[in-house]
Amino acid sequence: MNGTLILAFLLSAHAYCASAEPAAEIAATLDDWHDAAAKADETRYFGHFAPDGVFLGTDATERWNVEQFRAYAHPYFAKGKAWTLKARDRHVSLSPDGGTAWFDEKVDSPKYGEGRGSCVLVKLKDGWRISQYNYTVPIPNEKFSDVLKVIGQPKK
Repeated sequence: MNGTLILAFLLSAHAYCASAEPAAEIAATLDDWHDAAAKADETRYFGHFAPDGVFLGTDATERWNVEQFRAYAHPYFAKGKAWTLKARDRHVSLSPDGGTAWFDEKVDSPKYGEGRGSCVLVKLKDGWRISQYNYTVPIPNEKFSDVLKVIGQPKK
């Protein structure tokens, strides 16, 4: 192999590792965040949010800033029983400048079954932080009309 090919290979390998590193950091952040909830570690869990972070829950009224969400969740953490979400099938994307990331993932919950999380993260001085997390429980299309019967038809 000549020097030019070796240099091209090394540059390609470096570019791959540089692009894989943020995705690995993000995955570790999210896995630790889910682990903190499963272990009811309130300080660690809320430490993963950006100061202006937002959590969107399954109910249409559940749009909380970090302070509001912590107030809602504190009784669960205090009892040592928060929630368990096991992530799988995660897809992470990065902004061109590497300062913002977004992802979607399927999550499994012993209580609620399959859910979906989507999130925006920002890179701060001390690491990746959750700017917005949206937790949903997907409804299969063939069941959607049944759900509408329960929650009410849209007003025309």
